[in-house]
Amino acid sequence: MTPSTPFTNRLANETSAYLRQHAHNPVDWYAWGPDGLQRARQLERPIFLSIGYSACHWCHVMEHESFENAEIAKILNEHFVSIKVDREERPDLDQIYMTAVQRMTGQGGWPLTVFLTPDLRPFTGGTYFPPEDKYGRRGFRKVLLMLADAWRTRRSEIDQAAGELTEFLQAVASTRPEPGGLDDKLLRGAADALGRAFDAIYGGFGQAPKFPHPMDLRLLLRIHRRFGDDHALHMVRHTLDHMAMGGIYDHLGGGFARYSTDARWFAPHFEKMLYDNALLVPCYVEAFQVTAEPFYREIVEETLAWVKREMTSPEGPFYSTLDADSEGEEGKFYVWSADEINKALGPQAATFNAVYGVEPEGAWEHGRNILFRAKTFDQFARLTHVAEADLKSLLAECRKKLFALREGRIRPGRDEKVLTAWNGLMIGALAQAAAALDRSDYAESASRAAGFILDRMRSPEGRLYRTWSAGSPPKLNAYVEDYAYLLEGLISLYEATFEPRWIEGALDLSGVLIDQFWDADGGGFFYTGRDHEALITRGKEPQDNATPSGAATAATALLRLSKLTGRAELRDKAEATLRLYAGLMKEHPSATGQMLIALDFDLGPVDEYAVVGDASAEDTRGILRAIRRRFDPHRVVAQRPATGEVRDDLLPLLAEKARRGPATLYICRDFACQSPLEGAEAVEAALERTAL
Repeated sequence: MTPSTPFTNRLANETSAYLRQHAHNPVDWYAWGPDGLQRARQLERPIFLSIGYSACHWCHVMEHESFENAEIAKILNEHFVSIKVDREERPDLDQIYMTAVQRMTGQGGWPLTVFLTPDLRPFTGGTYFPPEDKYGRRGFRKVLLMLADAWRTRRSEIDQAAGELTEFLQAVASTRPEPGGLDDKLLRGAADALGRAFDAIYGGFGQAPKFPHPMDLRLLLRIHRRFGDDHALHMVRHTLDHMAMGGIYDHLGGGFARYSTDARWFAPHFEKMLYDNALLVPCYVEAFQVTAEPFYREIVEETLAWVKREMTSPEGPFYSTLDADSEGEEGKFYVWSADEINKALGPQAATFNAVYGVEPEGAWEHGRNILFRAKTFDQFARLTHVAEADLKSLLAECRKKLFALREGRIRPGRDEKVLTAWNGLMIGALAQAAAALDRSDYAESASRAAGFILDRMRSPEGRLYRTWSAGSPPKLNAYVEDYAYLLEGLISLYEATFEPRWIEGALDLSGVLIDQFWDADGGGFFYTGRDHEALITRGKEPQDNATPSGAATAATALLRLSKLTGRAELRDKAEATLRLYAGLMKEHPSATGQMLIALDFDLGPVDEYAVVGDASAEDTRGILRAIRRRFDPHRVVAQRPATGEVRDDLLPLLAEKARRGPATLYICRDFACQSPLEGAEAVEAALERTAL
């Protein structure tokens, strides 16, 4: 039942697209903040805390079923203080209360539904609740009435449950990990563990639902390089091939969906997240560097074309997500009936349908098809006795026609908030692709986003903000992941452009990162800064989730920055973090991929490349191409222009490095350098000899 007249609540004034989606619910929503929290204390009412995000399908379902229901809204308004949270804006709250729900129910997910005492202690919760009993789940209306009665009549039981659960959360946050030594046995152990989880048929790790695991894929490439482990490379290639040919990939518009609901990458959950694509682009870039396989380059370029076309704001930074739903139906924007394709492509349709698995009656729901390739272009060309080049040309023309037709459909919603952390990931991805693929336009896109964040998403004291939306000032204290991802992105952007601004910005951020997040007593990095809002716990997050651990990324970035700038104190913090979590890396390698990537860099040996020459001159560009086309995760690169000043205190690697005729490369380790190499041919020969 929905109200007969439009209703507007406080969320209409919020910048979050997810919160604004609930602005016309009859629920008397508050955003998280002093008003709602004080209201709960004044009325001595329990807090109904609902956490989700704009592209969450089941969040939309629960909204339509329950939050638009006038009877359920009346119960909430009379007995609870209802607070709505965007998990992408407030991952600190999501982290705490998701752990609580997982403890209570054994599972988690979104929408996250939690009930708190007025002093913010959780006492019960779950995820999605239907309005009435079904799916084997208790109905939300019944749950609310039961909890309202319990709050009146069994307050002491609730208080006891809340106290016990809060003690558990605080114990988890204060648990000291098992430290240990750092050696390559940890990397070998990770290779073994990932090998056991590997799906030899379809690629990836585990079974349905299947997620991409980009940190693990990048780790395996490093294991391949370090140990000559061919199976590690096979796992990466097999996974990347199946993902890029599967339905999880958008064959018309580029970019990857969130995950596959099945084991063979066929049916995606159709939401497209900035962070997934920012993490997968480096996987394909590095696989291209290792194999020189053009297919991997094509996937990078198609994915980044989607980012530039659909996910870039006019101001330069990147939007967050595309919804899974359009017109109230998941995936409707992306799927096709055979009739639609036949009408659009005419005589070309038979070939297109055969390549992309289009069935006359539909291979998915409602008679529709998800575009999916079961064979490579080369395999199909050989089977049908056509030239591969001709096949690819025909299919490219078909995809162009269907893309244009699809552009006329009603599009999925786009969450246009800018998140510092996710922008940091995409800045790094673009910078890495710019260097490896010699694409200056990618560096330009990354530079625009980085400049926006450094100029407009920092306080006068240099502190980062978490989020920004057009027409509103930036807000919310940034978390460790915001600093770490942006720091890592700026280092990659410096190595792609050699603009001193980016290394200066990285050094500034590293100072704030250590000041605000470093645990001087126990080591490692807290998730929230020391000036952050006081919550019921202050924990750390050394394990990867859908995105890499902020602490692990901080360690990775500080190690790279130390090698570039010679600042030993940065390396010390990073190595202390790695030692702190050595036990975790040993016991749970599949959850610590980014930490193991940092370890691989720390074990080195790391080469420091100092290039001297005009960046626009062909001889300098030749040297850089020779360096960048190789997969070498154990290097840093700095460049001194042929003319002009460079601060040697900022980049001591460049100190006293003079140009000797043609462009020159110095290869150094721990700032001890070999004889200089002049010209691209000499550099190419030296790199071939040393197998760098």
